[in-house]
Amino acid sequence: MDPSVPAARGRGEPTFADLFTPKLVTVLREGYGAEGLRADAIAGLTVAIVALPLSMAIAIGAGVSPERGLYTAIVGGFLISLLGGSRFQIGGPAAAFIGLVAVIVARHGYDGLVLATMIAGAIMMITGFLQLGTYVKYIPYPVTVGFTAGIAVIILVTQVHDLLGLQLTNEPPDMLPKLAAIWGAIGTVRPVTVILSLLSVATILVLRRVRPAWPSMLIAVILAAALTAGLQLDVETIGTRFGAIPSGLPAPAIPAFSLEKVRAVLPDAVAIALLGAIESLLSAVVADGMTGRRHRSNSELVAQGVGNIAAAACGGVPVTGTIARTATNIRAGARGPVAGMFHSLYLLVFVLFAMPLVAYIPLAALAGVLVVVAWSMADKAEFALLLRTSRADAMILLATFLLTIFYDLLTGIGVGVVLGSFLFLHRMSEAVEVEGDPKLVRDDASDSANGRGAYRGQTPGDVMVYRISGAFFFGATARVNMILDRVVKPPRVFILDFSDVPFIDITAAAALERFVHRLQKAGTKVYFAGVRPHVRRSFGLPGLRGRAVHYVASVERALKAASSANAD
Repeated sequence: MDPSVPAARGRGEPTFADLFTPKLVTVLREGYGAEGLRADAIAGLTVAIVALPLSMAIAIGAGVSPERGLYTAIVGGFLISLLGGSRFQIGGPAAAFIGLVAVIVARHGYDGLVLATMIAGAIMMITGFLQLGTYVKYIPYPVTVGFTAGIAVIILVTQVHDLLGLQLTNEPPDMLPKLAAIWGAIGTVRPVTVILSLLSVATILVLRRVRPAWPSMLIAVILAAALTAGLQLDVETIGTRFGAIPSGLPAPAIPAFSLEKVRAVLPDAVAIALLGAIESLLSAVVADGMTGRRHRSNSELVAQGVGNIAAAACGGVPVTGTIARTATNIRAGARGPVAGMFHSLYLLVFVLFAMPLVAYIPLAALAGVLVVVAWSMADKAEFALLLRTSRADAMILLATFLLTIFYDLLTGIGVGVVLGSFLFLHRMSEAVEVEGDPKLVRDDASDSANGRGAYRGQTPGDVMVYRISGAFFFGATARVNMILDRVVKPPRVFILDFSDVPFIDITAAAALERFVHRLQKAGTKVYFAGVRPHVRRSFGLPGLRGRAVHYVASVERALKAASSANAD
């Protein structure tokens, strides 16, 4: 069940419609008039102004031509707003995909990227329909900070070529060879390109400080283009690298593929789906925090899947929810998903009528845009904090960070999640406590004084009471076994207090069964006290059912039953 969706009319589980009805339908049902349309039109224009240079910069940074970034924002962004589970989500190409897309294009060509993106879209749709979207929240925070910082470093390194105007004939996609190639070409730095790059970065940063409402990135790009054209600067532009940029949207097309090609791109498709799901749902959560609304995570994933399939078919790159553009949309006064649809339509108008102007944009300016994006997306304060918090969290953070940079994103996230899971299991196992006589009797006496109904009095010498506290699972089994094995001489009655055990798994139940069997062979009568109903259902092993053990409501009742049996 998606926790972001209330139960249908208070009758239990939500219906399919509750889970997957687009937020656009919800907004229209609430009442949507001219005032809302006007607010969304203005917000959409504001976002489009931000998205225009950013979409092209991300596409070029990822190793494809700039119009593909615009196609992505137009087609994918429109469908995500139309079908998505968030009121304010803005879909488009994301800087987080730059390194991943560049590697896929280098290995498999653009057709391979299209195929991988379509498969990723199908994976996201299936994940949404299976209601697995909420599991994204279980990715540990050090992993999220680590791979985000790693992506930021990748973006910075990929922009060095255009920032410095280096003469590189072949830039490898992998990090170490890329660094070697950049170092080998360092003697070809072009000072005018460096100056233009610095000017673009400085323009963005200064405008953000003195005029935060202005579209700083677009102004920086226009200023750089005007200087390049007016002064006839000898710098590389979109026109000199990519030639004439076509106007209009291409017809949808699916590349020819084989089973071998599908197998080759499948790991990349999984990486696109995973990163897209994380980025989009994080963006939706940020939007919820800014507005007090709640998104439908599984509906959002389905929309993201549809958007990726359509964007790839129309010549785009992977699309996802974008945090910065979504936040801009909210600050601009958006009322609902129509703002995101307007944003796509404004970009479509630009593609239809103004694409020839793109040829004048210097690549150094777009590289400067991406440098600012990369610097902003890396949460430097949280990175430093996690390094200081604990060695275990620092290990997870650094493993994810370094693997993302020097190997690949999927491995970085996978290793980080596994390390985080082991850390969690270790901490949970350490939290499990086993107490026995005489401390337990003193605690029971204290509980009795506080009115909690604990056993009043002392346990007989031939009765032993133990209490387990915490989740009793496979990670804690060895520790609990070690303590229980100290029961060298089995008593006449053994009482195990389970009132503080919220969960037990099959591994722990099997260990418990072996312990009970050893006691019964010695003639010990075994009582389980205070076992919760859902925990009792986990006791499915033969040695824990029937007459093997006795289940009672409390330790006090177990002691009374033992005393009665002894008297008989």
